Amino acid sequence: MPASRPMPSIGVRCHELRINDKAGTWRLMYRIEPDAIVILDVFVKKTPTTPKAVIDACKKRLKEYENARKQTPKAR
Repeated sequence: MPASRPMPSIGVRCHELRINDKAGTWRLMYRIEPDAIVILDVFVKKTPTTPKAVIDACKKRLKEYENARKQTPKAR
């Protein structure tokens, strides 16, 4: 399995990065923007599927990010 995979259930350009260490299998949910990488959540995954609460939290944070970005004037 690749270290990163798309997560269209969260949104476009969203991905899940898998990191294994002694503590467990970490997941980092992120979105790729032209000028940034937006970190949506980091958690230890203990089940084969991504918990619905994590997906819902990521969607909420993504919506907040998009709303804030719309309100911020663009630099020239």
